Amino acid sequence: MPSEAHIQTALTLIENDESKVLGLNVGQHKDVRPGQYIPRAGVYPQVIQKEGEVDADVLNADAQSPPELFFTGLDSSKTYLIVALDIDAPFPSFKILGPILHWIQPGVKVAESGSLDTSAAPFVANYIGPAPPPGSAPHRYIFFLLEEPANFDVAAHAPPNGQKLSNWYRMRYDLDAWAKKVNLGPILAFNYFMSN
Repeated sequence: MPSEAHIQTALTLIENDESKVLGLNVGQHKDVRPGQYIPRAGVYPQVIQKEGEVDADVLNADAQSPPELFFTGLDSSKTYLIVALDIDAPFPSFKILGPILHWIQPGVKVAESGSLDTSAAPFVANYIGPAPPPGSAPHRYIFFLLEEPANFDVAAHAPPNGQKLSNWYRMRYDLDAWAKKVNLGPILAFNYFMSN
C-alpha cells in the first residue's frame, strides 16, 4: 500500500485550522466546503433555445472539468503545484486501487485576488473527473496546494509531448514517495469534495 502521510496531514490540517481550506469552485458549486457532495454529472433544469426549440433538461457534468481554485496570502512571486487524488477507489470500504491520481498541475500562479491560474504551464498528470464504479458510495476527491520546488522540471515527470497520463500510472499513487523524490515542501492548503 502507498504511504498516506500527506493525506492524513492534510485532513488534520483543515480540521484544526479553517484558514488552510483551499477555495474550490466546482461547476455550479461555489466555495465548496470540505466534504461537500458534488455530482459527477447531474441533470439540471436549464432552458436553452436552439432555433426555436427549448430543452429543459441539459446534462451538466459538474465535476468533470478542473475546479477553479483560490487561496489568499500566497506570495505572487512564487509558483505553486496542485495535486488531486481519489482516496476511496474502487470502493470506500475496499480501497485496493487507491489512491488514484487525478491531477498534478505545476506552474500555478496566484493573482492578487487569490485566484490560482492553472492554465499557464503544462501538466504532469492531466485532470480527470470523478468516475466511481456503479453502486459505490461517494468517494473523497482531495486537492493539495503546495509550493513548487525550486528548479522543478515538468518534462522529467510528465508524459512526453503533452500526452495524457495513462490510468495504469494513476492507480495506487504514492504521493509521499513522489513528494520525497521532487522535494515538495509542506502542504499550504487543502480541500476535498465527495462524488459518485
